[in-house]
Amino acid sequence: MSTRSAPVAASIGRSPTVALLDEVQRQKARGVDVVNLSGGEPDFATPDHVVRPAVEALQAGFTHYTASRGILELREAIAGKLHADNGIVADPGTDIIVTPSAKHGMFIALAGVIGPGDEVLVPSPAWVSYAPMITLLGGRAVDVPLDPRDGFTITAEQLSAAVTPRTRAILVNTPNNPTGRMLTAAEADAIAEVAGRHDLAVLADEIYEYIRYDGRPHRSLAAWPGCEGRTLTINGFSKSYAMTGWRLGYVAGPAAVMRDVVKVQEHTVGCAASFVQRGALAALSGESRVAVDEMVASYDARRRLLVGALNKIPGISCADPEGAFYVLPDISRLGFGSAQEFSAWLIERAGVVVTPGSAFGPTAEQHVRLSFAASSDTLTAAVDRLAAALETREVPQ
Repeated sequence: MSTRSAPVAASIGRSPTVALLDEVQRQKARGVDVVNLSGGEPDFATPDHVVRPAVEALQAGFTHYTASRGILELREAIAGKLHADNGIVADPGTDIIVTPSAKHGMFIALAGVIGPGDEVLVPSPAWVSYAPMITLLGGRAVDVPLDPRDGFTITAEQLSAAVTPRTRAILVNTPNNPTGRMLTAAEADAIAEVAGRHDLAVLADEIYEYIRYDGRPHRSLAAWPGCEGRTLTINGFSKSYAMTGWRLGYVAGPAAVMRDVVKVQEHTVGCAASFVQRGALAALSGESRVAVDEMVASYDARRRLLVGALNKIPGISCADPEGAFYVLPDISRLGFGSAQEFSAWLIERAGVVVTPGSAFGPTAEQHVRLSFAASSDTLTAAVDRLAAALETREVPQ
């Protein structure tokens, strides 16, 4: 029996963020005191009003398969949320699929719109799993590098220059991981113009939708003029409701595409966990907005703490994120050859774990991503260690 991997699996690397978690565990096993700011894991507990219905469902024996699209009550609640919050009209019977994680939602959405040899435009910096997902489906992720000097702004010119006869879709994330930027009206217009001109699908990853600051509006492309009827919206419960381990998300899109997307769900996972869907139903209740607002207020305070502290360190420049819970400071003036080199040095010298910007695309090569989904004490300890290590560092002449 051959033990060779399939070429497509062998061609992709590990998730850089998951690999860093393994590194954290190795360091801790060696007795190293590590401060980890590499992950996107809220440090809050899932709200009690979400936990209780899931526990009650387990106790009542609601532990069997559901419809592959998800329980109807949850799809109806998602449709109500999409209409009220996003201006998106979605039929719960045909346009919505509940998925075991937003990540799986993105995978099956991609499977519904691309085939072997097809291309997807991915403005970067971008989340680490988009390109590997596209590769696994036989497609090609086309990096559209955004310029850090203008705040990583998406333009119609950049998108148009990357379009080929094989282009099938544009993938957009707002609020963005790792930059923390939110889509502007001009950027939404640019995406709509290019997608319309070339008849492209749009995949909108909105998993950080509720985590935004300073009153900035969230713009859903599925409701944007020119993008209606061609956009698949991917969202979920992990980030906003502190439900990462619950693994639940959803996809909403045009019925003509979703009838094929659901086939991928049927032939891979079947359906999302039944009792978890009951918890998600409670998460979409009005009671949750209080809990979400409290978490976002805490993230906002941490954001200000971390950005202020980083900008006091000579050689580091950190912009204010507009949403999500990451900062992407520029480290180019510190004198390291790359973000990878800096990140390895930081683990070794300070016991602080960050994600090299190169994991998110070439234009973030001189940046690192830090998560502020950690306590203020943890953030302060990490920055203090970073500053102390840089003060004692001997810079090569």
